[in-house]
Amino acid sequence: QVQVAESGGDLVQPGGSLRLSCVASGIIFRISAMGWYRQCPGKQRDLVASITNLGDTNYADSVKGRFTISRDDAKNTVYLQMNSLKPEDTAVYYCFAEGGNKVAWGQGTQVTVSA
Repeated sequence: QVQVAESGGDLVQPGGSLRLSCVASGIIFRISAMGWYRQCPGKQRDLVASITNLGDTNYADSVKGRFTISRDDAKNTVYLQMNSLKPEDTAVYYCFAEGGNKVAWGQGTQVTVSA
């Protein structure tokens, strides 16, 4: 079984930057992909970015060119570097780890972009 825990959410001004971190633990070798979803109140949870164990990345159109997902296998950690943040990026960001036909979710970290 895999567990994930995210951190790094904060209040930031428009145009600012944040880096989210997600640490995986448990049966790591079964993980095939990790990434981030986000959810605004009253809305569905949407994919933000993902990265496979081969290093292939995928981004939502709304964050392309502003967000970068990366991984540090030695630390079992995935990062989401968020630049040029906009108020519409405000959401709870959830990390996920997929593998062995299962998906593990983190508790979420709040990102608020506001002046």
